[in-house]
Amino acid sequence: MPPVEAQKITADYVVVGGGTAGSVIASRLAEDPATSVVVIEGGPSDIDREDVLTLRKWLGLLGGELDYEYTTTEQPRGNSHILHSRAKVLGGCSSHNTLISFKPLPSDWDEWEAAGAAGWGAKAMDPYFGKLRNNIVRVAKKDQNAIAADWIEAVKSALGVPEVVGFNDRPFDEGVGFFDLSYHPENNKRSSASVAYLHPHMEAGDRPNLRLMLETWAHKLELEGTRAKGVHVRTKDGEEIYVEAGREVLVCAGAVDTPRLLMHSGIGPEKDLEALGIPCVLDLPGVGENLIDHPESVIVWETNGPLPGNSAMDSDAGLFIKRDPEHQGPDLMFHFYQIPFTDNPERLGYERPEHGVSMTPNIPKSRARGRLYLTSADPEAKPALDFRYFEDESDYDGRTLVDGIKLAREVAKAEPFKKWLKREVFPGPDVTEDAEISELVRKAAHTVYHPAGTCRMGAADDALAVVDPELRIRGLENIRIADASVFPTMPAVNPMIGVLMVGEKCAEMLVAGPGTGGDSR
Repeated sequence: MPPVEAQKITADYVVVGGGTAGSVIASRLAEDPATSVVVIEGGPSDIDREDVLTLRKWLGLLGGELDYEYTTTEQPRGNSHILHSRAKVLGGCSSHNTLISFKPLPSDWDEWEAAGAAGWGAKAMDPYFGKLRNNIVRVAKKDQNAIAADWIEAVKSALGVPEVVGFNDRPFDEGVGFFDLSYHPENNKRSSASVAYLHPHMEAGDRPNLRLMLETWAHKLELEGTRAKGVHVRTKDGEEIYVEAGREVLVCAGAVDTPRLLMHSGIGPEKDLEALGIPCVLDLPGVGENLIDHPESVIVWETNGPLPGNSAMDSDAGLFIKRDPEHQGPDLMFHFYQIPFTDNPERLGYERPEHGVSMTPNIPKSRARGRLYLTSADPEAKPALDFRYFEDESDYDGRTLVDGIKLAREVAKAEPFKKWLKREVFPGPDVTEDAEISELVRKAAHTVYHPAGTCRMGAADDALAVVDPELRIRGLENIRIADASVFPTMPAVNPMIGVLMVGEKCAEMLVAGPGTGGDSR
């Protein structure tokens, strides 16, 4: 039972996490004026925060006051110094990231269904893209930097890859072009989950049934037998409040904080919890397992001088390659940065050029499967994130990065991109052997900030599935998870739109009622 001294708040639905999926779900549920919704969000509002709302300022948010700053455990074959930024602000990582917006490919959704997520195949999921409120548009002409345009032309000639104008118009295996972004080109304002789904109602005051509890941290779920009753939260001033859900608790805290909250509530691997002195109320061994990501590395060039100043967010174009004809979808991706992205090379002794550009070979379907686990019974202690980067026995991930560096060098030889370049800074033109390339790019590897999978969705006979295809936590009632933690596998593309679509589907399940996923049996 909740402590008697705690203030109690009640609502029909309690949404834990006002991030990418949580913003969608809260907004949709509150469309019914008879339904009350409370959102628990650890960070502040993003309204009137130009440092957040201006898309091109995203780099300044990493490692700042709005970042939870999770670190990795020691990575024997990778980079142990990666800071996994997770946003501490309304809108979550859609208020923090570059807002690259790809509808997951049909092969991504079909892979989920094959993994036991019945009803999540491409045909069923496609309509949810059309429901999104975000302003998803191609990088505007005024933001199309000249070097990025020349890079696209060089890719086409060097690699024979077609240009894609509108990556969301049709499925693709290969392509190069300017991204689609969720933004407003006229003022470079984000069209994040919070901007698209919550701001209109916050500003109009037309949703009295929707309450946002900002700078408030959820630290333990309240259970009564197998029924989720609510959540214990703490305000920034230290006040303890118990928020009770009349219908359901929706956990949308993300791939790190959702499993963290579950485990501190006694839901997770029994052996691990009891070793920390946390009483296990539900032995659910999959909580924290299946930690997946999009690892990437980098190749950096110094340019002959400064670049044109126009850009949407300094990484406006990208490239997809399909090396293996048997593979479903692309198996190598690059972001093209109009900046010298040298954070990790600098740690290895390389110098950042004054002017430069980068390509980041990225592994769309990494074979690494990591694990998130608690290090303490103290809810405020950060969990451990062990991504097990590059530890797959086949070295598929490592070989993918080496292939990426080689292809990037071919692009650098091709005009009209070549004329911009002065020299290769990292790994450096003398690094030509596969083993040497591999070691350097693994040590300089980074993340695209796409952790997922830690409460994966699956079939009833999947012992490590945490939620069923209706997003309900196995063995519990009146509680669902809707965020990137439920991903069974990683989409080949940037996953933000996928998370928004999970939010839309979850909201529809809740509103639809019994027989269509709305009950909690």
